[in-house]
Amino acid sequence: MANATKFDPFKPAQPSIPGVPAPARPAPELEPAPESEAAAYSDPPAPRKSIPAGVWVALGLIIVLSVGSAWIFRGSSSAAKPQATAIDDSSAPAPAVDSSAPAENLPIAPGIIGSTKDLERPWAAKKFLFRSDLSNGPVPALVVHLPNGQYWAISMIEPFGNCQLEYLTDLNALRSEYNFSANHPMIGNPCTHTVYDLLQYESGAADGGLVRGAIVHGVGVRPPMAIEIEVEGKQLRAVRME
Repeated sequence: MANATKFDPFKPAQPSIPGVPAPARPAPELEPAPESEAAAYSDPPAPRKSIPAGVWVALGLIIVLSVGSAWIFRGSSSAAKPQATAIDDSSAPAPAVDSSAPAENLPIAPGIIGSTKDLERPWAAKKFLFRSDLSNGPVPALVVHLPNGQYWAISMIEPFGNCQLEYLTDLNALRSEYNFSANHPMIGNPCTHTVYDLLQYESGAADGGLVRGAIVHGVGVRPPMAIEIEVEGKQLRAVRME
């Protein structure tokens, strides 16, 4: 078999000299593998994974809930802080009334308090004020035209007390509020539910005499304090209080 060495005209064969060893032939150069073949043996790139839409929705809900919870907590913490509140004056005691000031433009006695024309009918009544040496200011009072034609006046402050009396002309209210039945107006004490009858007398005057306004229901010290009335023509004058 002929030598398989390929003849290269540009590289002539080395001459063979007797006695001189032949030079070593260079190793044949290996041709690099094609780039396409090397890539064929390399690992393919990992495919890029996309995030599902449901995950984005869940993340959005978590963010919204977190922000809402933060606002709610902030509002509750601010509400828990003590804040100034308006003072309810309904439970506070009422301011003291200046008894020296006339109320309802009522006439002030001693002096003329009205006319007989104002009290023509039986049981007609009129309010006034009476200045007493024993009180710090004018005392609420009432004059009543009794059925016998007499004008009788009394202090509307209970004897030896501070409760203000009332003139009861509504007999149904007298029955329901005081549990007492009558056929004519009465004087009542709303604090003790004592009823006084101006048609009856009872002891209690300073001189031991009788005074109008006997106690007919409840418990009381004595009848209301009487105020003397003088009739001058058609005028009524309150003179003094016992």
